[in-house]
Amino acid sequence: MSRTTSTSKTFTTPQNAIAGAAFMVAAGTCFALINVAMQYVTMRLGLVSTNAAFWQYAFAVAASLPLFLRFGLEPLRTGFPLIHGFRVLAAVVGVQFWVFGLAHVPIWQAIALVMTSPFFVIIEARLFLNEKVGWQRWLATLVGFIGALIILSPWQEDFSLYALAPLGAAFSWSVYSVITKSLTRVESADKITVYLLALLMPVNGVIAFGAGTLAMPGGLALMLLIGAGVITALANWFLTKAYASADASYVQPFDHLKLPLNILAGWLVFHYIPNGNLWIGATLIIIASLYIMQHERKQG
Repeated sequence: MSRTTSTSKTFTTPQNAIAGAAFMVAAGTCFALINVAMQYVTMRLGLVSTNAAFWQYAFAVAASLPLFLRFGLEPLRTGFPLIHGFRVLAAVVGVQFWVFGLAHVPIWQAIALVMTSPFFVIIEARLFLNEKVGWQRWLATLVGFIGALIILSPWQEDFSLYALAPLGAAFSWSVYSVITKSLTRVESADKITVYLLALLMPVNGVIAFGAGTLAMPGGLALMLLIGAGVITALANWFLTKAYASADASYVQPFDHLKLPLNILAGWLVFHYIPNGNLWIGATLIIIASLYIMQHERKQG
């Protein structure tokens, strides 16, 4: 889930633009595979979400060992350990909400609701970073949350409180994003990334141990978690390559392809068919997100 973005790189050739888009689509495909695997081990195989989250990121860290070997312990030296710790805690809470949500609600609903994270970021950036937010972004944020409300449809009889879990993930990851943005003013991207990888697994482990669910899975569950962990590391590498290849404002719209990719994956594996509210709500969320992105690009 971790995303380290950079907007300093400007693509100057069509090749860079194509590469950036391809890497972003590859990342979205990886995340769709991860979500299917995590939903299968929790919803179908009965693995508790806290345990599943721990092993997913344990295997992701194992797959990321070359990064640790490259940087060593030097990036762990910082003058802001509490801020790094709180940032990782926000990321972990988001992971826990997300995997818990996947254990109870269809992929299409979960992925659409987690796309509200940028709207939470706007509110938090105004409150905690004192960033100026114009009426256009406030309006787009309102439209985005209306889209989420339509997807949730709390007025329908089949509404489940479990559907709020992806919104919890969206909020937690928005806190993570705001803290990361603040840290980039005083810390390098390498240090921020290494801190996340170094602390994500042990904090997830503490949560799983505290819940009494920390146990090594076996059989198909173990194979799926190993695959999810390796693909998690690969997905984040694809994201890094996407933002390194082209402007963030160019590649970010391709991130919205994660919605149809997850819908397709959910249909192929679980035979989920989204209802009409998904298409209405998701359209509002995507339009609002694209508008905010275009507005910020003009402002920049």
